[in-house]
Amino acid sequence: MSYKKLGFSFKYAYAGILHALKYNPNLQIHFLVGAVVILLSLFLQVNPFEIGILGVMILLVISAEMINTSLEEMTDLITTEHRKEAKTAKDVAAGMVLVVALGSVIVGSLILVPYLLRFFK
Repeated sequence: MSYKKLGFSFKYAYAGILHALKYNPNLQIHFLVGAVVILLSLFLQVNPFEIGILGVMILLVISAEMINTSLEEMTDLITTEHRKEAKTAKDVAAGMVLVVALGSVIVGSLILVPYLLRFFK
């Protein structure tokens, strides 16, 4: 792959991220919460390995939301009719985001609660 093609790939990926951020309020919330979690982790002096785990969980949630957005857009492109299959596809994708987000809350709590308890002690 040429550097020019690679550059275009990054350009298109960046455009996709900006589009998703602009038009998806849920993604905006995920980015905001992720930033708050990272800042809180730095403030509480969470160890670097645990910050890495939190970062991976944040990226999983953001990625799941972007996959969900892509699937919803593609479903709307394929059919504008209200079809059971389209609803199912969208619901399953939304469920994926919920599962990943809940898992992230659990992992984040397991990591951050001990630091918060020490801070407020």
